[in-house]
Amino acid sequence: MAKEKAQKTEKKGKGEKKGKPAYRVSKIYEVSGDSLKRKNQYCPKCGPGTFLANHSNRSSCGKCGYAEMKKA
Repeated sequence: MAKEKAQKTEKKGKGEKKGKPAYRVSKIYEVSGDSLKRKNQYCPKCGPGTFLANHSNRSSCGKCGYAEMKKA
């Protein structure tokens, strides 16, 4: 029987996670006095409460996949 070599190597663990900064609510809402004004549009399929994300050439919903192309 052959002897097995015992390898002494350290296990490489997962490093610390570098988290993304949280999406700020201040980018979605604008406070004026006692009322809130919503900056982004609502998704027409999902309804109020689900906002469309603004990209350079389109607005899209992350929940259902709806997309509107912006006019050039």
